[in-house]
Amino acid sequence: MSHDLPSDVEQQILLVVWRLGDDAYGVPIRDELEHLTGRSVSAGAIYTTLVRLERKGWLQSSMGAPSPERGGKAKRFFTVTADGAWALQESREVMARLWDGIEAAAAPKGA
Repeated sequence: MSHDLPSDVEQQILLVVWRLGDDAYGVPIRDELEHLTGRSVSAGAIYTTLVRLERKGWLQSSMGAPSPERGGKAKRFFTVTADGAWALQESREVMARLWDGIEAAAAPKGA
């Protein structure tokens, strides 16, 4: 298990994979990420990050059955591991601590 915290992009992809459940493979991951963030993301960036997350132990993948729609190619499906869920929760807690009290610190002086 990696004890690093995921980057923003890694967190976003982990959350999208978790959200998609059994339908988490390349194209739906990219589509959902673009839909939720409003930003365009290249397929290469998605796949590079998925491979990195799997190497860190935060995702695991499995191959689906080949499909005629894909010219006989199989889809690689991803799922969040227990370590990935831990990394997301730890990141969420760190961000909550960072945000805690920020409203008071950011309020205009003398208001």
